[in-house]
Amino acid sequence: MYPEEMVKPMRAELTDAGFQNLYNSEEVKNAIKAEGTTLVVVNSVCGCAARNARPGAKMSLDGAKKPDHLVTVFAGVDREAVDAAREEMFPFPPSSPSMALFKNGELVHMLERHHIEGRPAEMIAENLKDAYSEFC
Repeated sequence: MYPEEMVKPMRAELTDAGFQNLYNSEEVKNAIKAEGTTLVVVNSVCGCAARNARPGAKMSLDGAKKPDHLVTVFAGVDREAVDAAREEMFPFPPSSPSMALFKNGELVHMLERHHIEGRPAEMIAENLKDAYSEFC
């Protein structure tokens, strides 16, 4: 588990863009089951989260369509919340960073670490925008 002081600025990158931090399984389940669309970002301390995932998630929000709800959990810190999010992302294996779009509680789009690592943030943002166009 990473100390909160270490991850605070990494959390802030997303919360400053409108994401809500979730810390337990009840919060995660309620967010995912909320009416409309919910983007869940599994945040991480790794370089690809800093260079690709967080910037890509933020850039994806500058289009006409976007999710109704933006939430995030932090791998290596918020174990209960991350485990609950990953349960909802089944059948995809656990990975961080990762991003999942839910519509009325149903998983409709998933970006795993291998879709994020080594890809520019702009490509990740475009992938998410395409999903928003279809589902939001």
